[in-house]
Amino acid sequence: MAECGEPGRQWQEEVAAVVAVGSCMTDLVSLTSRLPKTGETIHGHKFFIGFGGKGANQCVQAARLGAKTSMVCKVGKDSFGNDHIENLKRNDISTEFTYQTKDAATGTASIIVNNEGQNIIIIVAGANLLLNSEDLKEAASVISRAKVMICQLEVTPATSLEALTMARTSGVKTLFNPAPAIADLDPRFYTLSDVFCCNESEAEILTGVTVCSPADAGKAALVLMERGCQVVIITLGADGCVMLSRTEPIPKHIVTEKVKAVDTTGAGDSFVGALAFYLAYYPDLPMEEMLKRSNFIAAASVQTAGTQSSYLYKKDLPLHLF
Repeated sequence: MAECGEPGRQWQEEVAAVVAVGSCMTDLVSLTSRLPKTGETIHGHKFFIGFGGKGANQCVQAARLGAKTSMVCKVGKDSFGNDHIENLKRNDISTEFTYQTKDAATGTASIIVNNEGQNIIIIVAGANLLLNSEDLKEAASVISRAKVMICQLEVTPATSLEALTMARTSGVKTLFNPAPAIADLDPRFYTLSDVFCCNESEAEILTGVTVCSPADAGKAALVLMERGCQVVIITLGADGCVMLSRTEPIPKHIVTEKVKAVDTTGAGDSFVGALAFYLAYYPDLPMEEMLKRSNFIAAASVQTAGTQSSYLYKKDLPLHLF
């Protein structure tokens, strides 16, 4: 059964503009001077537990920018799962379709971050892999009324594909983040995605094109466009992103401001969540401008340690972004 708190009842009367179908993960974060080599044990200087999962991260960032949001996900009937539900509620996200199960533990992400803000991550998906077709059917009312639906690949690909199909059938704009990427991605993902957004390593896995520069990203984007995407965005971290679309078929590099990175964990999710916000609330804004603003918000997130804890609220951001 879904966990329904006070926010859930309120949301039955308000349409969620942004719906995220995806993962919730408990982040177990260790800060170290450097990343370990294979087989090596090193000392860290700080450890903390945070809230993560690509679906939840993207939903939280959209919510903090002011979007009405709903999260469709599955967590365990354990303390981590209970904490996730409370965290979503604190971020004013509907938990009406946040399911709990006794059959698996809440997903976890073990993260190591060095002094330069670089990270390595191991995820154990847990309950996320049990989100299924029946859960989506129960959530059909909120998915079909959304303006934008976000999906990723930390739940089973079949579940994400079904969610994208449901959204497309209802005329809902789809934003697909193929992460973590799989080389043999079902071709339907490309045609069902209004906006297909991945990072350079994911683009390389999907296309076989080595991405070491904006020019390389443009080549990979052309391959993805040929597979049926409407808009392709390849994020490049500190180098911004590259965009390609049916209406603008020449790859365009969109730069971002240079900042001192403290922790890059979750920056890509911040970008996707911000983009979902702009697609839902500023649909007439040129895509290039949406991406510039999303770049700015993602860059702001890397200047603070943590994932969701680094995501800024609308009140903390410059007025020109809104």
